Amino acid sequence: MRGRKSKRAKRQEFEQMQAPMIGGVSVVRGDGTTVVRVRRGSSLTDFADKINANPASLVTVLFHLGEMATATQSLDEDTFKLLGAELGYDVQVVSPEDEEKELFAAFNIDLDYEEVDEEHLAPRPPVVTVMGHVDHGKTKLLDAIRHANVIATEAGGITQHIGAYQIVTEHEGVDRAITFIDTPGHEAFTAMRARGAKVTDIAILVVAADDGVMPQTIEALNHAQAADVPIVVAVNKIDKESANPDKIRQQLTEYNLVAEEYGGDTMFVDVSAREKLNIDGLLEAVLLTADAALDMRANPDTDARGVAIEANLDRGRGATATVLVQQGTLHVGDAIVAGSAHGRVRAMLDEHGNALTEATPSRPVQVLGLSSVPRAGDSFVVAPDDRTARQIAERREAADRQAALAKARKRISLEDLNEALAAGKVETLNLILKGDVSGSVEALEDALLQIDVGEEVDLRIIDRGVGAITLNNINLAMASNAIIIGFNVRAEGQNAEVADREGVEIRYYSVIYQAIEDIEAALKGMLKPEFEEVSLGTAEIREIFRSSKFGNIAGSIVRSGEIRRGAKARITRRGVVVTESIEIAGLRRFKDDVTEVREGYECGINLGSFNDLQLEDLIETYEMREKPRV
Repeated sequence: MRGRKSKRAKRQEFEQMQAPMIGGVSVVRGDGTTVVRVRRGSSLTDFADKINANPASLVTVLFHLGEMATATQSLDEDTFKLLGAELGYDVQVVSPEDEEKELFAAFNIDLDYEEVDEEHLAPRPPVVTVMGHVDHGKTKLLDAIRHANVIATEAGGITQHIGAYQIVTEHEGVDRAITFIDTPGHEAFTAMRARGAKVTDIAILVVAADDGVMPQTIEALNHAQAADVPIVVAVNKIDKESANPDKIRQQLTEYNLVAEEYGGDTMFVDVSAREKLNIDGLLEAVLLTADAALDMRANPDTDARGVAIEANLDRGRGATATVLVQQGTLHVGDAIVAGSAHGRVRAMLDEHGNALTEATPSRPVQVLGLSSVPRAGDSFVVAPDDRTARQIAERREAADRQAALAKARKRISLEDLNEALAAGKVETLNLILKGDVSGSVEALEDALLQIDVGEEVDLRIIDRGVGAITLNNINLAMASNAIIIGFNVRAEGQNAEVADREGVEIRYYSVIYQAIEDIEAALKGMLKPEFEEVSLGTAEIREIFRSSKFGNIAGSIVRSGEIRRGAKARITRRGVVVTESIEIAGLRRFKDDVTEVREGYECGINLGSFNDLQLEDLIETYEMREKPRV
């Protein structure tokens, strides 16, 4: 046994050996100046370890420089630069890109996308992003292409998730596949649209012929041009009497998009998504642009890597992610790491729910088997084994946690703080965000942090996550006096009772700009008397009876309060809202029609034309009451 190292000693030795490679610190001397490299989100203690200093003394130095920080608090880049200049060091904060490369290099994983041999390259489908202004017909256009109805499932008639789909069309006698990414058009989803442009080969810019170029049209155009991707313009709604396609062509010339008929190199296609006019012409324009401007090839024989388009938490399947394979081939059984999530691919599904055994370049698939929910936009790679994937994910998670702490820190000078405290001005609104998918949570967080509320109010997002509102969320809100924002998710049963008993405010939203408007109004103190939702009662579906006359009848037991005929209702399934604003059309006890049923009694509930019911669904009834502002 003598001479053998313990597991702890081996782990410490491994971490010390790898630390300089993953951006922790490397100290390089040159031209008499000491360069200190620190990881993004590092603390004063981390910095002190690199320069052999006492963390307490660095706290004192920052205090005299007008900055307040603790030894373990993550600092932003500006604070490190200020401290380094005072102490005579050139502090370099490692960028996320360099950090990623150094992290994977430590595990002998090459992130270079450049191909070495032409013989390994194979043709791949183009990845197309559909972009444009709200209500200009992006999703209807995809409906026409995919012969599906997506809009009916989106709250407020706007797309709030990123969807990825692959279709096959005939071009010059050959069947060609095209991958489409539908990005939301609302301004709050700037970050999600930017991610869509980064992973795409071609952008379809949808402009309504009866509306013209709008602010988000320009924003989407800027994203596409910044990503240096070719653009095909789809002039939609040409079936309307007020349509003026020539006006669209003239307007876009101001943004360096000149139509081919005007001597430019941008293809404009007049379409009608509603009437399904000239959809084939649009697909042909996409393929012609791809063949003319791009090298649509990739190496399918290497380990897969790509990007997570969307991710969510499914009650039955666990953490799932829609990923787009950019290089290599992803197989069932591969060990992968996506952001701070890791796992082995247990199953892969296409957009129709069919099981797949492998996914080649440009193929979007839903992956099952991850340990947690990755963020939308996180890159994924195939690791050699489960242990390596777990180690990479743990290091990514630690770096993300430090970076989030640095981002959350509000920089304020000592003088400013003294003045603010003396005037009693500093107030903080703490928020906890929960949503059904990670892309929506991230977009909501970005939008809320951009609200300009002046100097007197501070907005802090102390936690965010995917899935139903849990008891842990409520306990954190109690401890920090936070408000919980539920986006398409709810607190149910015991959790809702605890929140109500403890006075934790939970606000529910299904359309993102309503949440932004409410929070902005609350921060600015401009809330007018409003209507609040008052819960009347909940019932659990125990059996479903089919009736040719009345549709589906929900045999239910009232769990709390009372169920009233004519009241508004919503259906939740495992914590996620299925539908809302429906009416209790009929209520029966045995063979008698009744107006209300109290807690503990069974009844039959008719929800009118809504028939998408499942066992264990919860029916929650409520009414809107006027709430004057205090």
